[in-house]
Amino acid sequence: MWADRLAVLPVIVIGAWAVLLTVADLYIPEHRRRITAILAALGLIVGLVVNLFIQRHNPQTAYFGLAIADGFSSFLNVLFLLSGLLGIAVAHGYLQRQNIARSEYYSLLLFSISGMMLMGMAADLIIVFIALELLSIPLYVMAGFHRDRLDSEEAALKYFLLGAFAGGFVVYGIALIYGATGSTRIAAILSAVQSGSASPILLTVGAALILVGLGFKVAAVPFHMWTPDVYQGAPSSVTAFMAVGAKAAGFAALLRVFLLAFPTLSDKLVPLLWALAALTMIVGNIVAIVQSNIKRLLAYSSIAHAGYILMATVTLGQSRLMADAAAAALFYLLAYLLTNFGAWAVVIALEREEGKGLSIQDYAGLGKKYPALAAAMSVFMLSLIGVPPTVGFLGKFYLFRAVLEGGFVGLAVIGVLTSLVSAYYYLRVVVVMYMQEGEPVVNRDALLHWTAALSAIAVLALSLFATPLFQWATQATLYAAQ
Repeated sequence: MWADRLAVLPVIVIGAWAVLLTVADLYIPEHRRRITAILAALGLIVGLVVNLFIQRHNPQTAYFGLAIADGFSSFLNVLFLLSGLLGIAVAHGYLQRQNIARSEYYSLLLFSISGMMLMGMAADLIIVFIALELLSIPLYVMAGFHRDRLDSEEAALKYFLLGAFAGGFVVYGIALIYGATGSTRIAAILSAVQSGSASPILLTVGAALILVGLGFKVAAVPFHMWTPDVYQGAPSSVTAFMAVGAKAAGFAALLRVFLLAFPTLSDKLVPLLWALAALTMIVGNIVAIVQSNIKRLLAYSSIAHAGYILMATVTLGQSRLMADAAAAALFYLLAYLLTNFGAWAVVIALEREEGKGLSIQDYAGLGKKYPALAAAMSVFMLSLIGVPPTVGFLGKFYLFRAVLEGGFVGLAVIGVLTSLVSAYYYLRVVVVMYMQEGEPVVNRDALLHWTAALSAIAVLALSLFATPLFQWATQATLYAAQ
């Protein structure tokens, strides 16, 4: 029993810390709410240290095979915990300026992160569903955190209703897979499929339904319709966290479940995954062109990047390439985390109390008045395009290489062409900052500015040290794929 608890100790630490933080907040004076944010960040740091200290190089199952601690989950835990730390950094001053500085925000954040970590460790489809709900329900509440604004309430309601609908697809898919194989554990499903005892029709339909539910979570087309409205209506700090953490958790389940449980269904699932990836890249990038609101632009950008990561799943069934493709997806998620949080830090720095400062035109003159902030935003825009020497370029390089080695030249071409399309709307932000006159208003929030500066430095610096990071991702994936 102690071995089981040790295997899932990072999740236990974050979940327990969230409960204790909720109780401790009752005794923190109203005028010292900053302590709650500090305690939440401290909990994430403790979780990060615990995760790195007990990092598993050999897979260890826990609780009768319901969860697994391995390199894959350890890598993802680092992403989730870093997203939490950056999420607190961009939220603290923003919540105060928007007059929504309620300390339960940080408890909800920790509960959601514990769900994400459990998702990365799930070795059973039931645990996948439980983790999905644990990470989603706090996000539904956080999306409506600005309860005095109608658009925030609308965002929360849309996210909740569509999220519950997508969760129904996941449960129905799990039920069909159980009917087809007699088990919900990933290893047992694979054994049943390989032995030929599984019903192929039920298995295929069940896998497709799970793909629908997880496709909603990662905002893949055509399950993306909630994304622009929710991203625009939710508080910007919530949107930044949601755009990275929830997406990474969705891909954690998608990669583990599909690459490990359904490789024999490649002839049926690969064309579907190919179409989803292509459609997501095309729609996300094309619709982003016409956006004038920076939050909606980044929402469609998030959709497009989900399409790039989805390219890793088309190697399903090619055992030689699946590990490299999954490693490329993990590396891309790390690059996206740093780039996206940096970009949102700049967005939040320009957003004002009344919700203004979110038009792209509000960035006019930023290069002249605040050159450091404009330079950081330029780095993030170039990284999202995939321009060297940024970590975003290497992320796309590894993904495109995996897709080309799998023989999917057409999908790689679509990825390259849509990246060129994305250059239009990303560079438009840079052009407005440097080539148009204006008087941008920037909040004097030192934590935000440091977040943007350090993220920009990391985006550039990690491109020089990408090889050890990619090797770490490769080792994590190789063990997860055994």
